[in-house]
Amino acid sequence: MSRIVTNNIAVHRAEKGISQQKLADAIGVSRKTISAIETGRFTPSVQIALCIAEYFNTSVESVFRLEEPSNKMFYIK
Repeated sequence: MSRIVTNNIAVHRAEKGISQQKLADAIGVSRKTISAIETGRFTPSVQIALCIAEYFNTSVESVFRLEEPSNKMFYIK
């Protein structure tokens, strides 16, 4: 099975008290892109992942991680 990319962007946003729109504006993407990344419908490019980590002043690994999919999750190989 392929591993999936998960994230805790919503946690980082909550800690900073910012909206999806504010994060999107800060890194130059749409709010829909942030929403899709947060919900796992879209895996960000390396550039977007780095921009998100930089915005939160943390490492990419603290925002994103690879996990084994559970039997309840749908994924694309």
